[in-house]
Amino acid sequence: MSAVGRTAAHVSHFSRGSTDGTIFLRLRASGSRHRRLNPDHFDAPGPTPGRFCAPRVAPGHPNGEHAMTAPTDTAVEQSTAEIDALRERIDAADAELIRIWRERAELSRQVGVARMAAGGTRLVLAREQKIVDKFRAALGTDGAQLAMLLLRAGRGKL
Repeated sequence: MSAVGRTAAHVSHFSRGSTDGTIFLRLRASGSRHRRLNPDHFDAPGPTPGRFCAPRVAPGHPNGEHAMTAPTDTAVEQSTAEIDALRERIDAADAELIRIWRERAELSRQVGVARMAAGGTRLVLAREQKIVDKFRAALGTDGAQLAMLLLRAGRGKL
């Protein structure tokens, strides 16, 4: 339930038996569970299959058996092998990211040392803003956060 649904004034309630998606609202302090915005609808919520409650047996299926079947051992083995192969690729990508991260941090540190040795400042905010903008344009909000982490890794905290 969302934070809005948990306010002191209102509680939302969904009828499980309703197939038309009717939502009932009541005031917590009203003292009555029978005040409904839709006076024409009198079905109480319950275990009846409907919009929010699925039946246990597929309707019309012979002998009441489920229409879904369990995966075969071959399918499970193929799926497991595919997942393992994908995880190996992720591990390789992670290792490469770590290597590149460290290389970038060291290069950035060297630039800072050279700039300060030449009488400049420790960092150039305009350059950092360009980097943040580049990452934001390519990756969105997460890209901007990633850029800030990269910059901090190279120059340290401000």
